[in-house]
Amino acid sequence: MKKIAFLIISLVLAACNQAQEKVSSTAILISDVTIVDVREGQLLENRQVVIDSGRIKSVLETLENAEAYQNTINGSGKYLMPGLAEMHAHIPQPPTSQERIEDVLFLYLSNSVTTIRGMLGHPAHLELREKAENGEIVSPQIFTSSPSLNGNSVQTEEEAEAKVRQYEKDGYDFLKIHPGIKLPVFDQLVATANEVGISFAGHVPVDVGIRHALESKYASIDHVDGFLEGLVPETANIKPSENGFFGYNFTKLADTTKVDELVALAKANGVWIVPTQSLYTKWFAPADVDSLLALPEMKYMPKETLNNWRNAKENYMNDPNFNKDQWQQFIDIRKQLIKALSENGHGMLLGSDAPQLFNVPGFSIHQEMADMADAGMTNLEIIQSGTIDPAVYFGMEDEFGQIKEGLVADLILVDANPLKDLGALQELSGVMRQGKWYSKGEIEKRLSEIEEKANN
Repeated sequence: MKKIAFLIISLVLAACNQAQEKVSSTAILISDVTIVDVREGQLLENRQVVIDSGRIKSVLETLENAEAYQNTINGSGKYLMPGLAEMHAHIPQPPTSQERIEDVLFLYLSNSVTTIRGMLGHPAHLELREKAENGEIVSPQIFTSSPSLNGNSVQTEEEAEAKVRQYEKDGYDFLKIHPGIKLPVFDQLVATANEVGISFAGHVPVDVGIRHALESKYASIDHVDGFLEGLVPETANIKPSENGFFGYNFTKLADTTKVDELVALAKANGVWIVPTQSLYTKWFAPADVDSLLALPEMKYMPKETLNNWRNAKENYMNDPNFNKDQWQQFIDIRKQLIKALSENGHGMLLGSDAPQLFNVPGFSIHQEMADMADAGMTNLEIIQSGTIDPAVYFGMEDEFGQIKEGLVADLILVDANPLKDLGALQELSGVMRQGKWYSKGEIEKRLSEIEEKANN
């Protein structure tokens, strides 16, 4: 009998040892955490999430051998969700120093942003994209546009065709459209892009107009560009080129009964929208310059940049065409468009246009979310616009954007429920990028170093 008992104990111990041996020394366990299911808007409590080799290996309710993990993060009382995507970002380019470029990339990452879509491409960004993918630099995942296609860079149909083919060959993820392109040149650009299989996104040139732009199937239209102009009745007999700052000059002519028509056209043609509303509530708003410069995040920007922002802001405020009441009407129309596009359009993507005036990389995404909420979007819709929706946009639902087995471990751990309060996304315990954990303490240390360099 003693021999049998001894044999049973030996088998149990062997099984336990074998289970422990199967746990990789590089695996990370996030224990007892509440997962934010961004697709369904549900909370999954007391989950055990195992990360290894940069990916999510398992998501379990119970884990019998938790003590076998050498690397653990206590998730008790905390919330785990996918990192955010900043879908209208700008990455510095030469002659900006490599050090400053990497500092900017970290500013994004330090604020829950694990994916960025660079909206003004440069050959140097192709190399950055590879370094980020290979883990050679601390950076969000990078998608990069081509260099700008605009009225100066593509003046003929031949130029448009040649540049589209070249940018596709160079390996850019998509084409960036800027203002000034003439309609025949734009149509050639679109035809060539469709032929070679590269998407295009960005602004709506005045000569193209919002309806033709939507029918041309932009991958995304950013800034809600062209929509306000599209609300102006034909009987107004305006000159499209006199639209001002994103249609501001036509604010009083806008017929908002036309909103539903444009929203339906966006949905029918599968065009995503990136609002960048924070651009209009900071830069183009009757806000005090000194108050904006006093925001805590400004300490991470070089003094020269802050001086440039001050000058640009003051020039706008001193423009005789600027009127506070008209700005309010302008913002109200934009909010109506954003809400309608969110509820009935094809889809929304989170993007703040950083760094632009007073939009500090990473930090500005939280202002953008607040502005989207102010336009009537729900917390879940806003979270989806920065997680699962960007993954759908890129056709990469099996790579990122959810907490799911097999996906890249680009995650954030926060101290409160973001479905209830978006401000929770600023209460970070840490960020994980490709399975590498950056604790709150490590993030704060690096931010202090960036602050010191910016103020020297």
